Amino acid sequence: MSEGLTAVDLKILEQVQKDASLSTTELADKVGLSQSPCWRRLQKLREDGYILGEVTILDRKKFGESLYIFATLKMASLSEEKRDDFKRKIELTPEIMECHTIFGERDIILKIIAQSLEWYQKFIFNVILKLPGVLDIQSSVTLAQIKHTSAIPVRR
Repeated sequence: MSEGLTAVDLKILEQVQKDASLSTTELADKVGLSQSPCWRRLQKLREDGYILGEVTILDRKKFGESLYIFATLKMASLSEEKRDDFKRKIELTPEIMECHTIFGERDIILKIIAQSLEWYQKFIFNVILKLPGVLDIQSSVTLAQIKHTSAIPVRR
């Protein structure tokens, strides 16, 4: 458990990860507090950086067919300037949903949302292979999503 967090703080964090649209009154009911103390604890969790922001999760199926593709990249050594350029281009490409550095034979893994395999083929040539330092790409197309969450376990 993170230092300084009470059991009630953990309950608040669990609840807001499930549904950030809860009113303070609804949240207070779920965690067993009255509204004012719940609001103060929630504000403190925000101020202390436990809550970074709130988002709305959209149903991607409502926007037409799509698939997730995980692409691993082999990278050349990059200068600090080229690394910054790479990071900036990743940030500016909305179809790249996640980017992580990894251990092993590959250096980077990307989670990409694609409209189709034909679209992805063009995306490889027009975007990914034009990123600074990309030497090689290997892709895995997902067939079905079994689990998806953005909630992290707060009780360890």
